[in-house]
Amino acid sequence: MRRTGHLPRNNQRGATRAMHLRGIDMKLKTRALGALAGLLLSFAGLGIAAAADRPYTEGAVSEVTSVRTEPGMFDEYMAYIAGTWKTEVEAQKTAGIVLDYAVYQATPRGPQDPDLYLVTTYKNMAALDGLDARRDPILEKLQGSLAEQNKAYVARSRLRTILGSEYIRGLNLK
Repeated sequence: MRRTGHLPRNNQRGATRAMHLRGIDMKLKTRALGALAGLLLSFAGLGIAAAADRPYTEGAVSEVTSVRTEPGMFDEYMAYIAGTWKTEVEAQKTAGIVLDYAVYQATPRGPQDPDLYLVTTYKNMAALDGLDARRDPILEKLQGSLAEQNKAYVARSRLRTILGSEYIRGLNLK
């Protein structure tokens, strides 16, 4: 005869043994997870130590803009670069936003390649955070409202096509 809520005597030992094995299993899992966490932390520590042993340090960051001038418009676009663009970048340099800038001429290999590179150099990647907020007052003072700046940008599209921009970071060798 079975009593409700109780296991037969021969099953009680089996249930107790299963509970004991589950407890051992949990302890093993806990230990294994602890060992895995320790192993991961040691690898992270090695990564930090290895980073300190790199043969370089991270340097300045440059924005490189690739430009293709329209046929017959090179000199007119260069007049803009030597005038308005240079004035804007010089003002940003004076304000400490930009470290340096340069203009490079290139020989295009095909119709989709740039013939000019505009390079603006910043101290580091963090210098790009909040860049618009720091640069906008300078540009407003020199070129007018954002609407006026956009209108001038569109007008320059008859002189050139911006093919794209990329950021590159200098590496200073130790």
